[in-house]
Amino acid sequence: MKKIEFLTLKLIGYFAIMALTITACKKDLSGSPDFEPGSLLVNRIEPDSATGGSVLIAKGSGLGSIASIIFEKDSVPVRFNPVFNNEDAIVFRVPDTASGGQQNIVFTNSAGNIVKVPFRVLALPSVVSVSNYNFVAGTQITLVGNNLGDVTSVALTGSTEAATIISKSKKVLVITIPSSINRATLILTNSSGSATTKQEFINLDRTFQIFTENYMNGFTNGSWGPAAVSGLVAKSGTSSFMATFNKGSWSVDGFANANASGGAAFSPDYKFVSFWIKGGTIDYTFYLTADQKTAGYGNSDTSTPLSVPANVWTYFKLPISDVGLFAKGGVLKKLGFYTKGPDAGNETLYFDDVILIK
Repeated sequence: MKKIEFLTLKLIGYFAIMALTITACKKDLSGSPDFEPGSLLVNRIEPDSATGGSVLIAKGSGLGSIASIIFEKDSVPVRFNPVFNNEDAIVFRVPDTASGGQQNIVFTNSAGNIVKVPFRVLALPSVVSVSNYNFVAGTQITLVGNNLGDVTSVALTGSTEAATIISKSKKVLVITIPSSINRATLILTNSSGSATTKQEFINLDRTFQIFTENYMNGFTNGSWGPAAVSGLVAKSGTSSFMATFNKGSWSVDGFANANASGGAAFSPDYKFVSFWIKGGTIDYTFYLTADQKTAGYGNSDTSTPLSVPANVWTYFKLPISDVGLFAKGGVLKKLGFYTKGPDAGNETLYFDDVILIK
């Protein structure tokens, strides 16, 4: 009986040892290296300054158990793959949302140990959209982008003057542009440096205006279909040119100047023809037509197609040399727009700031 009890105890001990051995040898299937948390040291970060999206390498010891990395300014977290961790180095990227300037990168391991390392985020200002490209004295222009909260100055290319900053946040900057310039891009400067916008801003008062708040410079309604000045919507100011394109009529709606001495005489100083269009109920392709284009004024010229999305304002600034606006070399007296149709039903579009830009 005692032998049997002894044998049973030996078997229990044997299976217990086997279970511990299997548990100890079991592979970590998560893909993360198996490091025990302990002391944490970051000797350096390479490079010591960088822009959003740049790859960084932190070097030191005890880095295999890193649980979180945070850019201290505005507490911006870092996404990183622990598979790439080892005891001596960890690779990660500067978040695109990191705030610019000198700050700490905060490393925390799974034991709660924290190390802070100085780093400089290079966050140049950027602009992705604007409220308007056109302005007159006192017009407030809203710039939407990133790293705008610490902008200290807004210079104008080709000028010694600067725009006035009305308000600013990280994503939005509101300015006014002095009326002494014709047109200019903006040079935004913040703590990381300076960047020039791709967007160019136009002083309406220094352009040849065909329609802005009303018909200008002798131009009037020259449409084949229903059209008139409207106060319902506007991109600039309080009014726009409302034109209805009747179903299937291929009508040309736009502007004409009947004065014998009126119109826009050709000048090499004119560089662009520009306008805003608010689309109809569906996307359309419209065509720009003018009496001084090679094909003349009418609904047979398809050389200048315009993609007009539904229900939104779209800005167009077209090089005059590309569209052949003065191909015949005479005085521009007619300028308009048409579409092939519309097929589904009548469509009403709105036009604003129809101008020639020097």
